[in-house]
Amino acid sequence: MAKIETEVEPAEVGLDAHRLGRIDRHFARYVDDGRLPGWSLAVARRGKVAHVASYGLRDREAELPIEPDTIFRIYSMSKPITSVALMLLHEEGRFELKHSVARYLPEFADLQVYESGEGDDMVTRPATQKMRIWHLLTHTSGLTYGFHYSHPVDAAYRAAGFDFGTPPGLDLAGCCEAFASLPLVFEPGTEWNYSVSTDVVGRLVEVLSGQPLDRFLRDRIFEPLGMDDTGFFVPEADHGRLAALYIPTDHARGSVRFDQVGKAAKRPPAMLGGGGGLVSTLGDYQRFASMLCSGGQLDGRRIIGPRTLAYMASNHLPGNADLEAFGRPLFSETTFDGVGFGLGFSVTIDPIKGKVPGAAGEYGWGGAASTTFWIDPAEELTATFMTQLLPSSTHPIRSELKQLVSQAIVA
Repeated sequence: MAKIETEVEPAEVGLDAHRLGRIDRHFARYVDDGRLPGWSLAVARRGKVAHVASYGLRDREAELPIEPDTIFRIYSMSKPITSVALMLLHEEGRFELKHSVARYLPEFADLQVYESGEGDDMVTRPATQKMRIWHLLTHTSGLTYGFHYSHPVDAAYRAAGFDFGTPPGLDLAGCCEAFASLPLVFEPGTEWNYSVSTDVVGRLVEVLSGQPLDRFLRDRIFEPLGMDDTGFFVPEADHGRLAALYIPTDHARGSVRFDQVGKAAKRPPAMLGGGGGLVSTLGDYQRFASMLCSGGQLDGRRIIGPRTLAYMASNHLPGNADLEAFGRPLFSETTFDGVGFGLGFSVTIDPIKGKVPGAAGEYGWGGAASTTFWIDPAEELTATFMTQLLPSSTHPIRSELKQLVSQAIVA
């Protein structure tokens, strides 16, 4: 287990201990009034963890507390990890970002784009643009998610068994073949839409490396960083460390256990979902974030080059547009105003437009169960927050956390 503990007094890295305490008190109220079962938080600056806190329970019914080794479903916080994995292969010259996806996954050669209708009456036409690898990394591929519930193609995904999950027994290769057989919502590269794109990124990692995704992640990222508790499921011996999953009650001021979905993390999946399948601990993910904040290395182990990482953390939307201008107003793990998208991360372009304190150049992402992390390169700061409430849109945890961390920076 990657150990998580305070390494330095906050004042030594320009943080105010009293102001950091405001974060703890604020989110303690989320637990006290029933909105969250429990949470865990780490803030680091200048390469040192300056604040670690937790509050509440990992399992409310069993009255088990959040502990340093508690395991969380990180869902879409898997995406930055999988994106980094693909870019490790880019650094080896295995592909170019402009290459077509079909060059490596032939099933994406003859794509159809939605025109009108729905269900059996859906009308499509052949795509005029090739889907490029950079389209996958930026979610401009035209793919979608079944759980959006906002477009006829979303319904086609659900009809094919892709809602909040995948069809039973279908592996990653089979899922990608199914995605390729469904219509695109738009021509690749013309809009932004949160989607299964990163699952396809995971399949590219497999094809380009010749290894299963779980093995590649373990060999190239998890083992070098000491992320011993990060993987695609929780082994039986560690089931007691896994936090229970919750959903809000109708009035959103409470939450109830959701084992129907939560139990999936206890068994090996048929589909290695690079877009949302990983579990991790606060300590493990903080090490991943610290590696990113340190320019791609940690404790003398380099994972990725600093120039590659800086390129990934730049806005790749055409014309430096933000998601409000280039995206569809659908669910996402970030706000849309003043936020662009890089190769696997959201990227803050203009914090004034977003109305959340921060700085241009911040990047990060979140997960469906309300987890989040971000990195501020200019301030050499990372923040990682773990909890287990699905969906992440239930409460404004991310914006509140950003404003509270921001006010604690005093030098």
